Amino acid sequence: MSVSIGYYLEDEEKSVARLEDAQDVYAIEAAPDRVIVKRFGRLGPLLSRLFASGVEARGVERVPENQRESKNAWNNILMWWSVNTVYDIIPVGVLAQSTFTLSFGNAVATILCFGAVGAVATAFVATLGPITGLRTMVITRFSSGYLGCTIYSVLNILTQLGFATTTVILGGQTLSNINPGTLPSVVGIIIIGVCSLIPCVIGYNMVHFYERYAWIITLAGMLFLWGLGGKAGYNINAQKPLQEEMGHALTADILGFGGIVFGLFTGWAPVAADFNCRLPADTSPMRVFLLTFLGLFIPICFVGILGAALMTLTDPAYVASFRSGSTGGLVAQVLSPLGHFGQFILVLLSLSVIANNIPNTYSAGLSMQALGRPFAIIPRFFWVLLAFVAYTVAGVAGREHFSTILSNFLRILSDWTAFFVVIVAEEHFIFRRKNGPLGGYNLDDYDTLSKLPVGVAGILAGCFGVAGAVIGMSQELYTGPLGEMVGAEIGFELAAVFSAVTYFPLRALEIRLTGR
Repeated sequence: MSVSIGYYLEDEEKSVARLEDAQDVYAIEAAPDRVIVKRFGRLGPLLSRLFASGVEARGVERVPENQRESKNAWNNILMWWSVNTVYDIIPVGVLAQSTFTLSFGNAVATILCFGAVGAVATAFVATLGPITGLRTMVITRFSSGYLGCTIYSVLNILTQLGFATTTVILGGQTLSNINPGTLPSVVGIIIIGVCSLIPCVIGYNMVHFYERYAWIITLAGMLFLWGLGGKAGYNINAQKPLQEEMGHALTADILGFGGIVFGLFTGWAPVAADFNCRLPADTSPMRVFLLTFLGLFIPICFVGILGAALMTLTDPAYVASFRSGSTGGLVAQVLSPLGHFGQFILVLLSLSVIANNIPNTYSAGLSMQALGRPFAIIPRFFWVLLAFVAYTVAGVAGREHFSTILSNFLRILSDWTAFFVVIVAEEHFIFRRKNGPLGGYNLDDYDTLSKLPVGVAGILAGCFGVAGAVIGMSQELYTGPLGEMVGAEIGFELAAVFSAVTYFPLRALEIRLTGR
């Protein structure tokens, strides 16, 4: 994976002068804190104190090579391990049987197969962080232009806020169910949201510090669940009588659940480069890929399969707990033999969702900045605060409809992330390869509208991807013609194929006509 790396080594005074003369916020790579303080006048002293205390000033500006650091290289696995060894992955595994009536064996196979494809896609996007020094949404400017980046940023804002909403609902409801009647679910939702907010306001280094260690305690809780479930007696054949017979119905269930699993993995693709763009440019892409892949695949499969396994508990007490309290009630029942210690573990599990919600909150703020220059001049932490307010309010409003929100959201999510990854991959491997038409990335141009691609090819290919998703859709609200013909949800598969087939000729034509 070879690209040409442009160096941007302006000193601080030159960066500040360039901003003042050209009003170019992205030219402040070397000194974002100084320029922000200067721009906001009377608020400058307050902002200066915030940045001096450790709050991250850098937003979507590129990280110059002389400001990279290698100390967080292993966080490519540790961070994603913490993000995904969390309580809110369990309900996804539960959906395999509660919604799609799959047997335990088919649920496991679907999680492993569709999960591997999704992990490959997200791990690829992660490799672009050290190569470019850019946040994920800004990288899309090299394939879809400035307008395309804005469109993707809107989609990603909705994605991260959607993830965050389901996360705070689950965490808040679980906290309120530990001792029913003592803590309202609304208060629980706010607690999860505030705890997620604090590291994100501080920024990149605090996010990495928290995620480096959060998985340790949560993993212990998951092991208790596995062990207590085994003691209660897993019955891996329990769901077989409920599963559809071989044929279209079973295929539809596998593809439907597979789309949710794929979306669970690729939901991180639009933010994957946000958390390693400070690594040195010469960091091995293969190392980044493998660490990210393992950090996604192992914990999501481990916890997702746990959710599927808990649904095989056939004791009437466990069945009744699930019917009355959904996933939270089932988990509480599994931990009940431990008494108060079991309640303590449940508290830790409910708080584990904070690790999952931190990337949502942090990257939602960055995507808001990536909408354009008027948004980028606002300090990053303001947008993080706005994201927190948005998903907390949404969580409070939708707290009674968690399962419906989760399944519908993840199905839709898998469609747009599929064509997003395909377009970025084709640009990287075909048009930006060393001997390709463009010979690599000219990273100095990441905010120069006249030097970036026009974006017509990327936007049109994305539209074709949306068309593929629509005609392949098979959901309660709408069924597309191909989805109806096949009798299954094939939205994300068609989204990927349609965008892949159309992007190459459209981009080749765009380069021929414009030279960029």
